[in-house]
Amino acid sequence: MDTGGTTIDPELAREAEAHDLLTLGVEEEYLLVDAVEPRAVEAVEEVFDLLPDEISDSVQHEYMRSQIEVASPPQLELGALSDALTRLRAGVAAAAERAGARLLAMGTGPAAGPHIRVVDNPRYHRMQERFGDLSPGAGMCGTHVHVSIPDDETGVQVLNHLRPWLPIFQAATVNSPLFKGRDTSYASWRYMMWERWPTVGPAPYLQSHEHYLTLISDLEASGAMLDEGMLYWYARLSANYPTIEIRMGDVMPTADDAVLLAALARALVATLLKDVRDGRPAPDVPDPLLVAAHWRAAHDGLEGVNIDMATREPRPAWRLMRQLFDYVRPELERHGDLETATVLLGRLRSHGTGAARQRAILAQKGTVADVVDHMVKLTRGDRGGQ
Repeated sequence: MDTGGTTIDPELAREAEAHDLLTLGVEEEYLLVDAVEPRAVEAVEEVFDLLPDEISDSVQHEYMRSQIEVASPPQLELGALSDALTRLRAGVAAAAERAGARLLAMGTGPAAGPHIRVVDNPRYHRMQERFGDLSPGAGMCGTHVHVSIPDDETGVQVLNHLRPWLPIFQAATVNSPLFKGRDTSYASWRYMMWERWPTVGPAPYLQSHEHYLTLISDLEASGAMLDEGMLYWYARLSANYPTIEIRMGDVMPTADDAVLLAALARALVATLLKDVRDGRPAPDVPDPLLVAAHWRAAHDGLEGVNIDMATREPRPAWRLMRQLFDYVRPELERHGDLETATVLLGRLRSHGTGAARQRAILAQKGTVADVVDHMVKLTRGDRGGQ
């Protein structure tokens, strides 16, 4: 909910600077579900006790006792990021199974179950006391992509340029159509639940880093958040590391899906950095239009429509995704990611978003339990589940 990634290796940082490349890392939040039934279980402490030593430093608690989070080390190469996420998913999944549970990459708990408590952490208890039951059920699981930036002032300007692109990123991540055993009619029900927190939403148009810090201070003073970790804008500066964090999406079904999102995020940030350095102003998209586009992303995913921010007209979401891909293609190529990203985009186009996959199983007269069984296989990397 409020983590910032893993400390970058100094040698990697020097290599990135020498070649004017950006590092990237991914955080993923998962659910823990029963070994047989599709309901969430309070198994996080048992899973932690069984984690392999080689991955334990990259795994952490989340808000609810039915959640667990991983953070990849920062990387330059997409292949290394893929290896890290695959290893983390497999290791945590194996520990979960030894603890009598299963690891599930899904944005919300799909089935009704017993009341789940928050993790026994003083900060989480303060959050629950202050904000009440804003996170019912098993918890909400997202994907956070960290991309390096040269400094905070530049980072704030990049945040301004990012705003119109984030709805289509969100549309690509939708992976929570089910809640309490039924289809909600939204591709991301997690988004609808998440929106109730007072500091969730698009980042405002920011004048400077000082303006950014002033808003944080004002929000803390208002009581709407306890600390900077509760700044839940869809993109923000990391409180702990020199990165921009893009964080509005559901956790994605497979490591490949997460790697594609990370590649596109890095290429977009690198593209927008050029605009900032060249003095191009960011488009000042009205907040209500951004909110509408994010709502549409949560409702439709990539299988419907979204808003073209340049024309302010509805367009097929896949056309907007292709538009994004073409826009960042030069930076995909410069970072050595174009071939991999092209293959992974083709796979996403073929098998659809997580929400589309889940609904396809239900359309074949599958049950919620069948959906969870399939998504568990995808989470831990079983190729047969692809």
